[in-house]
Amino acid sequence: QVQLVESGGGLVQAGGSLRLSCAASGPILSIKTMGWYRQAPGKQRELVATITSSDSTNYAESVKGRFSISRDNAKNTVYLQMNSLKPEDTAVYYCNADVQHLVLRFSRTYWGQGTQVTVSS
Repeated sequence: QVQLVESGGGLVQAGGSLRLSCAASGPILSIKTMGWYRQAPGKQRELVATITSSDSTNYAESVKGRFSISRDNAKNTVYLQMNSLKPEDTAVYYCNADVQHLVLRFSRTYWGQGTQVTVSS
């Protein structure tokens, strides 16, 4: 079974930094796009950043210049470096990955369980 496990969330003061990690494991043949999304209380889940297998990136306007997404294909891991954090960045952060199954060869999107990021003012 393919699984995504996030880590690195926590409580930080405004202006601080955090680095999130998300490792994919299981019967994986390849991973195309990987991404980070977030959901604040009472709001819909929104895109934060995505990165393709060729390292092409895309960011939400609200995080451009502050957040940086990267990946390590050998480890099937995606990272999100978050700098200059603001209270409005407080949310549960989820990673996802478009995975091609090693044995069954189908592709689908998998999600992690989420990690809480809280930014205090």
